[in-house]
Amino acid sequence: MPNTLIIIPTYNEADNIKSIIQCILSQDLLCDVLVVDDSSPDKTSELVKNLSRQFKNIHLIIRTKKEGIGKAYQEGFAWALKHQYQFIFQMDADFSHNPNDLTQMKQLIENKYQIVVGSRYAKGISVVNWPLGRIILSLLGSIYVRLILDMPIRDSTSGFVGYTREVLSKLDLTELKFTGYAYQIEMKYRAYIQGFKMIEHPIIFLNREFGKSKMDYKIIREAIFGVPYLRINKSRFK
Repeated sequence: MPNTLIIIPTYNEADNIKSIIQCILSQDLLCDVLVVDDSSPDKTSELVKNLSRQFKNIHLIIRTKKEGIGKAYQEGFAWALKHQYQFIFQMDADFSHNPNDLTQMKQLIENKYQIVVGSRYAKGISVVNWPLGRIILSLLGSIYVRLILDMPIRDSTSGFVGYTREVLSKLDLTELKFTGYAYQIEMKYRAYIQGFKMIEHPIIFLNREFGKSKMDYKIIREAIFGVPYLRINKSRFK
């Protein structure tokens, strides 16, 4: 059984899911893939089921309703721990995260680090086809997080992240408060406070070609008010 699991949360990703899975499996990386689907109306899960009949290393969780990316990852991480994976990655289904980066990212957490963050801002700004307003919003958000939390990560909202089993085992996943981009920040911050070694791996972030972004005002608001909450409750995370 592979010791590495790639978790992909989905909601209406029928245009992307087959291609992203095939691209992941084509890498020089022995791994399983877990899709956590929030009952997508476009039948994303049916496509994954068909693939899983061809490949034993494709797995599927179908959630009964859409509750945010944080809830989907919580369920995926719990599944990964139950099935004894040693290295667990999370990534998007829309090719904004390039599967070609997975091998290098795994090497980093196999050796010296316990968390690797696929970072758009580790070396300047590495974003393709994003509107200027979206870039500015993302950059300001990253600066805001660093100022409030004093966490040495330039891309705190990145959803392309690898964890060792030790990290996920020690974080109480049931206590995580947020469900949107604030969830990405919360995971990194809790791990940072507990002293886990993190590194940013430079990536090129490509804006999705197919499907629709899940970004909305509620997600942005949660991140704005969630960051001070994390700082105030810092002592609880140790």
